[in-house]
Amino acid sequence: MHTQNLAAWQHQHRFHNDNRSAERNTMKVIWLTLIMMIVEIFAGLLTGSMALLADGWHMGTHFFALGITVFAYAYARKHADNPSYSFGTGKVDVLGGFTSAVVLGVVALAMIGESVHRIFAPENIHFNEALLVAVIGLVVNLVSALLLHGSGHGHGHAHGHSHAHDHSPGTHHHHDHNLKAAYLHVIADALTSVLAIVALLAGKAFGWVFLDPVMGIVGALVISRWAYGLLRDTGKILLDHNDHQKLSGQIKTLIEADADNRVADLHLWNLSANKLASIISVVTHHPQPPNYYKDLLQELPMLEHVTVEVHGHPGEPCIEAA
Repeated sequence: MHTQNLAAWQHQHRFHNDNRSAERNTMKVIWLTLIMMIVEIFAGLLTGSMALLADGWHMGTHFFALGITVFAYAYARKHADNPSYSFGTGKVDVLGGFTSAVVLGVVALAMIGESVHRIFAPENIHFNEALLVAVIGLVVNLVSALLLHGSGHGHGHAHGHSHAHDHSPGTHHHHDHNLKAAYLHVIADALTSVLAIVALLAGKAFGWVFLDPVMGIVGALVISRWAYGLLRDTGKILLDHNDHQKLSGQIKTLIEADADNRVADLHLWNLSANKLASIISVVTHHPQPPNYYKDLLQELPMLEHVTVEVHGHPGEPCIEAA
């Protein structure tokens, strides 16, 4: 019967962003978005403004996307200790960001389609009523953006890694793609509100009714660019794309600077947007316990889950042991 206590060699797998501040503020933004969605869709239909109606549609899809954001936070926290997730739930917020980016891209395509239709089949616009609702929508979007922006630095994390990591400013940048996706949705709404106001003012002053759907296309192109950038960033993490060449070099340098160690094999992958796991194969004439090599990497705080395998070289030592 085994009686050894293994606690010293075990650790947690909590690699998710436990961003309670962002979660609470996102819920506030969801309610604001729902209210403005209803107001703008009805106002757009009544006034005949495509720009205003497009803004209302944004509100509807962003209401759904913001729901994804809150769900991702709650799901990651609830299942943080679930052993079914081998490396924790750190990628749930990345997946939430990826899904929201897809929604953002679909909205942009829908905007382009409807705007092109309105160019060839223009409708009468009630400028005063549409302007009033568009300004209110912009104010709501700016308030929402401030709420989400204020949540950007409120997240913490817990882990059981034995390294004495340095989390001082400038050491490592934290990225919450889930929060970034929510923020982009709100900023996209603010952009369409601004474009709607510009189009409505120009239409009212100069009779440029064509500018309303043109602004819809401009907004859609900008939003598409944002969606693509978020899809690219989150997709790389979800597919374990090795984008850590600099870090790989640092690991090799730190280990090979000690004795006659050589790194024979090295794997790096994301556990979340900010935390990485590593498997390192070391070949040396003077083998040490795995923790010895882990301690050599203490200055790399982004490494949260390190596995080291040590192989003793049977040949003559390259250098004498210290």
